[in-house]
Amino acid sequence: MPSSTYAIFRDAILTELQVICDYGGRHRELCPLVLGTNRQGEEAVLAWQFAGEVSEGKLPAGGAWKCFRIANVRNARSRAGPWVEGGSHKSEQKCVTNVDLDINIHVRKNRR
Repeated sequence: MPSSTYAIFRDAILTELQVICDYGGRHRELCPLVLGTNRQGEEAVLAWQFAGEVSEGKLPAGGAWKCFRIANVRNARSRAGPWVEGGSHKSEQKCVTNVDLDINIHVRKNRR
């Protein structure tokens, strides 16, 4: 059974809502795109982080692709706001190996 935090991310993808949360002791603002589990079977999400803090250095202008282990996410909540995401990957994503929900495949494709 998915965690309550997983459910927040899932609902946010389905409705294209932003998620704000804490991760690694830092405030994050992001748009989740791919949700499921990683190689270790842990709940994970690939997201475009467009604001907030990062673990090291500065967040690049415009944002960056980030992989989050959901067990380490705190105080997650969704909010309305513009959907923001980065360009295509230069390589295949390895964050979520068992995909439950992908906004481009499962959500947008079904809206057409």
